[in-house]
Amino acid sequence: MTELFDQSSCIVCPRECRADRTQNKGACGADVNLKISLATLHYGEEPVLSGFEARRARIVTSSQGETLSGGSGTIFFSNCNLHCIYCQNYQISHLGQGRYISDEDLLNIIFGLQDEGALNINLVSPTQYTAQLIPILRQAKAAGLRIPIVWNSNAYEKVECIRALGELVDIWLPDFKYADAAQARKYSGISNYPATAIEAIKTMWEYAGELQTDFLGVATRGVMIRHLVLPNGISGSKEALHMIYGAIGNTVSLSLMAQYYPTAACAAYPELSRSITYDEYQEVLETAEELGFDNIFAQEIRPTPDWTPDFDR
Repeated sequence: MTELFDQSSCIVCPRECRADRTQNKGACGADVNLKISLATLHYGEEPVLSGFEARRARIVTSSQGETLSGGSGTIFFSNCNLHCIYCQNYQISHLGQGRYISDEDLLNIIFGLQDEGALNINLVSPTQYTAQLIPILRQAKAAGLRIPIVWNSNAYEKVECIRALGELVDIWLPDFKYADAAQARKYSGISNYPATAIEAIKTMWEYAGELQTDFLGVATRGVMIRHLVLPNGISGSKEALHMIYGAIGNTVSLSLMAQYYPTAACAAYPELSRSITYDEYQEVLETAEELGFDNIFAQEIRPTPDWTPDFDR
């Protein structure tokens, strides 16, 4: 475990770039210091994470008294161990936009979001900072964090890291991106993605199982798998669903996302130059239903950046 988290020869993710992150940056673009772009109450996540309109208005008791709030307490980490050319958070994942923070700063942010009435602490793209986050999450739990921790990742993770996080993370939110390794290599610059991600997801499932909710329908524990449907079958969506089914069955919650829109970086890839069609999305939904998945979060096709946070503010 010591070698796994040795930042002088980084192997924390499946890339195993062995960069000395104490002196330089890894393949993910991150050095050893925590860096975030934004921490905010986010209302654009799945309803079990952000809360429905009525749930957002519930009374939350905090150190500031009773406040009307809700939303997912989302912390966007800078950089990423994937290099998806179509990433809708390109500013932070590729360009590394953000600010450096200390461990104490992050703890203050976490408890500040809880005080604002966040329904959870949602760690977005945290994989490259796993070694730094484990002691911080342990400290937050010991100091009285009452709301769930969400690990919101691209699923390109090591099983050993999932196990190290197992007792600290309450809700696992992996985005299973591709069924085909060649597509993952072409569009995200990584090797052996499907098999690696499936093993990580199986381990998450082992720790947390089916998604559980409280009396308001807000998630408290479990696994929900996201999948972004890409145009022209690039994500291999139907095969991805079969892979999930084969690995952990059909009782896992799915979030099938229709929100893809082409960013400027997609100009060199004509196959990614449009949003998905109604028929493309319907075929994926029908496959999920045929496989017996009955806890599915679906979207209207709205290929706009409406729910992409403003990282410039």
